[in-house]
Amino acid sequence: MSVTANIVKRIKYTPKGQPFGIGRFVDAGSRTAVAKTLSRMAALGKLERLSRGIYMRPKLSHFAGYVRPSTQSVLRIVARRNREIIQVHGAEAVRAFGLSTQMQIKPVFYTSGASRQVKIGARHVRLLHVAPRKLQHAGTHA
Repeated sequence: MSVTANIVKRIKYTPKGQPFGIGRFVDAGSRTAVAKTLSRMAALGKLERLSRGIYMRPKLSHFAGYVRPSTQSVLRIVARRNREIIQVHGAEAVRAFGLSTQMQIKPVFYTSGASRQVKIGARHVRLLHVAPRKLQHAGTHA
């Protein structure tokens, strides 16, 4: 079975609206062949490219049009790919717990990796490097 046919078959059973990375298909062929196949599928409209190396099957809602995955779900894939820890910024955590109604214009997250901006669709997310001791309870409600 060719690399393209193998990837198309596996993507067919992936839930719509759930992001996935190129790393999911490392056993299908070389990284360049997998990337080229996913890129071609995105150009045909069968996939949507969310960020560099992260794709999803488009999900259409009758009420809201195309549904996008949450920023946190895409950042989980980025963190797994780069082997780093990503934690929610304090202002976003306060809003998530319902203690404030203010919302950030540009989402900010803490990371154990380098400070940078990640483009997710049309959104730009800031990742700020912090000391590892500030990321002790990352991913928990603490």
